[in-house]
Amino acid sequence: MFRTLSVSAMVVAGLAFASSAAMAGPKVVSGPGANPACFKPWNDKTKYLQWDKKAGPYRVAIVNGFVGNTWRIQMIKTAKAYAEQAGVKEKIKEFKVISTGTDVAAQLGAMEDFINQGYDAIVTIAVSPEGFDRVIRLADKNNVVVVPFDNVLDTDKVMMVNEDQLEMGKMYGRWLREQLGAKKTGKILEVRGLPGNSVDRDRHVGFQEVMKKDANFEIIEVVGNWDDGTAQKVTADAIAAHGKFEGIIVQGGSTGVVRAMIDGKHPWVPIAGESENGFRKLLAQHGKDGLKGISIGQSPGLVAIAMKAALSALEGNPMPQLISVPIPASTYTELKDGVNYWSNLTDNFFTVNEFKPCDTNITATEIMAKDEKNTN
Repeated sequence: MFRTLSVSAMVVAGLAFASSAAMAGPKVVSGPGANPACFKPWNDKTKYLQWDKKAGPYRVAIVNGFVGNTWRIQMIKTAKAYAEQAGVKEKIKEFKVISTGTDVAAQLGAMEDFINQGYDAIVTIAVSPEGFDRVIRLADKNNVVVVPFDNVLDTDKVMMVNEDQLEMGKMYGRWLREQLGAKKTGKILEVRGLPGNSVDRDRHVGFQEVMKKDANFEIIEVVGNWDDGTAQKVTADAIAAHGKFEGIIVQGGSTGVVRAMIDGKHPWVPIAGESENGFRKLLAQHGKDGLKGISIGQSPGLVAIAMKAALSALEGNPMPQLISVPIPASTYTELKDGVNYWSNLTDNFFTVNEFKPCDTNITATEIMAKDEKNTN
């Protein structure tokens, strides 16, 4: 009889422990959250999450995936620079960076390893918007804050930081439609990003939605991987195969696309692109010749806001589950050397790295002093 009761008690205790473990992780709480000017909720339906407060300083890891383009390289450099800024470095006991490539399993394995090592927060650009449930459960069980940014996840179980990628695609489309005036037919070149990512998907959907509304454009899609060299090649191939385009949109690798236009002697047409310094230099140089463009910034500095959000969550502050960062944009008529582009910096430098509402600015000098190598 005693043995039966003991076994029953053990079963009940085990169930209680399992239930407790399942309930680990952030609580859903009421807003507003910490520093709402910086950590702005995506919309009025965004919920708020709160993790148990931990004593600092903290162990923080960046788990990047793909690192084969200049945006990702600058992002890693920015993360390293931000971790050393005054007011940040005092909060970080150990900081590691790793890039795992485009294999989802490799990225999941790296995140699990950091969780099992006892890290407090993991900031990541997800290789895929799906497949992270296992890691999220492990993080919740160990009270680890996971913050995807840029390429985010199709879930509301973790805090995420991003610009509205769907809206960015619509911005590309609206500006291009405005430049084309009454024209509603012709070929448009769409240079897409890295396949399988939520950023590429959402920008594409937003752009196509605007361009296909009451118009009949033939949109030629090519894959540029957000990389200047790749984008230049596929644009050159597209020009050779399809002839003249009425307009171009490029998610990343904008400098390479303009160079392909020059090399292929393609007439200047409106181009909506990213915030690469080289693209803005070319717009400033050739604007008087007829090159019209808009440069819309998805800043590598998003990593700093994601890190700032992770540290705030570790301090026990309520945080929006999805944090919205404004989308900066400059047209060819608004470019000023030393203000929103730099003639003395490399083409592959991304120009938007200051977030005034967050009191965060990572200078070009700080960023360029770092490298993109793994530190684990």
